[in-house]
Amino acid sequence: MKAVVTTQYGPPSDVLQLTEVATPASAEDEVLIRLYASSVNPLDSFTIRGPLFFFPKLGRLLKPKHKIAGADFAGRVESVGRDIQRFRPGDEVFGASFTGKGLGGFAEFACAGEDSLAPKPSNLSFEEAATVPVAAITALQGLRDQGQIQRGQKVLIDGASGGVGTFAVQIAKSFGAEVTAVCSPRNVDRARVIGADHVIDYTREDFTRSGLRYDLILGANAHHSIFDYRRALSRDGIFVMVGGGLARILQAVSLGPLLSWIGSKKMRFFIAKINGRDLRLLKDLVEAGKIVPVIDRRYPLGEVAEALRYREEGHAQGKVVITIHHG
Repeated sequence: MKAVVTTQYGPPSDVLQLTEVATPASAEDEVLIRLYASSVNPLDSFTIRGPLFFFPKLGRLLKPKHKIAGADFAGRVESVGRDIQRFRPGDEVFGASFTGKGLGGFAEFACAGEDSLAPKPSNLSFEEAATVPVAAITALQGLRDQGQIQRGQKVLIDGASGGVGTFAVQIAKSFGAEVTAVCSPRNVDRARVIGADHVIDYTREDFTRSGLRYDLILGANAHHSIFDYRRALSRDGIFVMVGGGLARILQAVSLGPLLSWIGSKKMRFFIAKINGRDLRLLKDLVEAGKIVPVIDRRYPLGEVAEALRYREEGHAQGKVVITIHHG
């Protein structure tokens, strides 16, 4: 099969290579999927760059753990292991394809466990379905599990125009919240289209100093300090950070628990966990019209490095998709 292989840790443009590799064989508890689409996530950049993010010299000495990156996928079941109960060859599915084999979705085929799959939403194309798993589950678990979202709450999504942010606005609305989206000027109209009740252009207004308070803030692309977010919370408010620069993440991890302990406001950082139950819930929300994927650009499999470069620039309006053609 054709696949984009990580030859060593480093910048995607330097270390990714489109080549022919052996098609993976599914284990007894796995499904082999013929892939038609994937999408790029910050997770993929970390996977490809590896320890270079933190220890550049060490990173050059190590071999990549994941030879083929790409967490998201959508495709059709090719074959199933004998322990698989819910899927059969020919089923259209979407999910996440990272396994212990280190073979992800930037390829023509991938294997996945049953609990990291769900039937593809009937009203989505393969490309649209491939945008959902990592970004939408991150938004769902951040709002529902970490943020304990409730109907009628005032919820703010910081970074509302990216992959996680566009899903977060829509998911928060599906829970009955009053949603404020924070984004750049060119994304204001799109934020309104996907359901935001209020939109803040961050180049004109700093919501952390406006005097308004929010019950829940989801930092999909957190640019402010943890203290700024804390100031913008209501008395028992919750801040959940799911994305941002390394300095902001380290601040949230190190100071968040202390700030949560000394006051009624809670500061949280988490990493989403892919599971079939949440994928099926998202499928239901999509088919009910409560979630509509937003695609910015599409790239062929051979241009994964360019797709990652574009996403890393930080200006994507929604998701960046990899289209996979066979034959």
